[in-house]
Amino acid sequence: MMDLTELLVEAATLMGVGMIAVFCFLSLLIVAVMGLAKVAPPIADIAEPKPASPKSTQPANNAAVVAAISAAVQQYRKAK
Repeated sequence: MMDLTELLVEAATLMGVGMIAVFCFLSLLIVAVMGLAKVAPPIADIAEPKPASPKSTQPANNAAVVAAISAAVQQYRKAK
């Protein structure tokens, strides 16, 4: 049977290897993202905002809309 010290040394070795592997992967990922940021153009250059279209100059027919809504509410209340 393995000694407790041997098990702890093996566990520490395995933990160290895992931490080093994760550190290397994350470092490589950071370098790749930074390199891509230098190569790719900024997002603002890709999609330029279009100028806002002028709103229609026709006045909204609010009276007709209010009348239609009022009629619909009255019919709903009568149907109840």
